[in-house]
Amino acid sequence: MAAGDRPVVLVGCGRLGSAIVEGWLLTGAVDPAELIILTPSEKPVAEQARAKGARVNPPSEALTNARAVVLSVKPAYWKGAVEPLASALPEDATLVSVMAGVRAAAIGEALTSRPVARVMPTTAVASGNGIAAVWSADDDARAVAHALFQPLAQVVDLAVEDLMDVATAVAGSGPAYVHAFAKSLAAAGEAAGLDSASALTLARGAVRSAASAEPSDSLDALIARVASPGGTTEAGLKALNGGAALDDAVAAAVGAALKRARELSKD
Repeated sequence: MAAGDRPVVLVGCGRLGSAIVEGWLLTGAVDPAELIILTPSEKPVAEQARAKGARVNPPSEALTNARAVVLSVKPAYWKGAVEPLASALPEDATLVSVMAGVRAAAIGEALTSRPVARVMPTTAVASGNGIAAVWSADDDARAVAHALFQPLAQVVDLAVEDLMDVATAVAGSGPAYVHAFAKSLAAAGEAAGLDSASALTLARGAVRSAASAEPSDSLDALIARVASPGGTTEAGLKALNGGAALDDAVAAAVGAALKRARELSKD
């Protein structure tokens, strides 16, 4: 078959879907000529992909030879978006879901038992610097998920599907926790006398500096590298986690996100 005859189909081009397309265009993980994007509204990244050869909202006949279908729609509305595709897709199309909380069995049932892999990527896949948890009961489907996301992210394979909800609460939601911390850090700097622009730039720079650390180093080693005994950072850390306040707050955030993910899986 010629290029594009076995396309990758992306269903949904919201924030995460757009980030995935950006990552594919950046890394070449999916050739634009082999990409179909289904989106109910116009999206800038979809138009960028179209300019490079992708097809946007083509007739359903274009789906009949799809090799993989990446489901990136809002979990609350996924059935209405994907069930109409069942009759158009080939039986051997691999379903790759990036939807939080939606179980593989439900997806397979809606799309007539095609192989399913679940992936929970972060939006940093747009720059090729994401993290992605992967689970599938089907080895071939897991391999397809790796091929689509490994060029965009560090991939972590999970042993059981239930851990996808935990990965969602930790990594999928985690960047928002970090941004929230940076916001609080900037506010504290401003309260201590910095102007708002300087405080925000410094807080964001601190997060960026932390993210650039060597990933093979332990977190304890990275903390110790900054926090000299008896110094300012050590004093700040003691205040930050006095009485395990930081540990408790983070555990509460992960717990709440995990609870919501499990609620979504029952919908």
